[in-house]
Amino acid sequence: MYAQVVRHPGPGPAIVALGGGHGLSASLSALRLFSEQLTAIVTVADDGGSSGRLREEMGVLPPGDLRMALSALCDESDWGRLWRDVLQHRFSSDGPMDSHAVGNLLIVALWELLGDPVSGLDWVGRLLGARGRVLPMASVPLEIEADIALPGAGDRTRVVRGQSAVAVAEGTVAHLRLIPGDPPAPREAVAAIDAADWVVFGPGSWFTSVMPHLLVPELAAALHRTNAKRCVTLNLYPASGPTTGMTTYQHLRALQDHAPDLRIDVVIADPSAIDDLDAMHRQAAAMGAQLLLRQVRVGDGTPCHDALRLGAAYRDAFEGHLGDVGIRQ
Repeated sequence: MYAQVVRHPGPGPAIVALGGGHGLSASLSALRLFSEQLTAIVTVADDGGSSGRLREEMGVLPPGDLRMALSALCDESDWGRLWRDVLQHRFSSDGPMDSHAVGNLLIVALWELLGDPVSGLDWVGRLLGARGRVLPMASVPLEIEADIALPGAGDRTRVVRGQSAVAVAEGTVAHLRLIPGDPPAPREAVAAIDAADWVVFGPGSWFTSVMPHLLVPELAAALHRTNAKRCVTLNLYPASGPTTGMTTYQHLRALQDHAPDLRIDVVIADPSAIDDLDAMHRQAAAMGAQLLLRQVRVGDGTPCHDALRLGAAYRDAFEGHLGDVGIRQ
């Protein structure tokens, strides 16, 4: 009844970007500047807002982060930008439709019609003229659970469950896990990692958007065996919740603690976000990576990535120009 959407490879390296929310949108907005062979693999653990309500009522994957990734890849024509705005539009009312994003409803409707989350996302990508593909991290909705260590509490931890709760929990994440613990990954996501030239982690909420991909066994196996090079993009400023007070060095260390055998090739960081340059160099080296310092935030100093600057940093990293780790304006 419905034709299969087939995307033809475009120019540029084959890149897989991992994450969710605004962080993934930032990396995709930069990566799309020099490659059309993009695949976003998006976390599906959101349990708040419009996505959480649809997940609870309909039993579906939370569509919000998937919608944001698709919007970041829209075609830069009037058609693409208009449909991006439609997808991102939220209703405002005193009734049950309040705050629902139109794109969330459209995605869920396609899932019901097609019976396949990947096909539904491909059709939305076709509507947007998306420069790339968006895939879910797992084929079932996930919950994030964390053991949180409180300051001054010694070795004692408390369990916090749910992405929205973990994201704002006070303390430090001692251990992170998914429920269910062995979720199936879409075969398309595994195949994309296996075929990639580069895999990009971050930026984004470290424990709820960046690292959960390493907890899906099939994805973790692919991330370890792929011949792709691996790039970590660090955040511009400490976030609230479990990463409050964590240095950029500690962000990298947390990634290594949860995936000690994962080799990283390059770490991209804005110099203004580095608190201890020597420690950052040592930690990057311990993971097999070179540290690439570039100004990637917007010019007014606000904590937002500039797509052109971040895109230039990715290009430098991917082309192997890592000898100069100074600041490039």
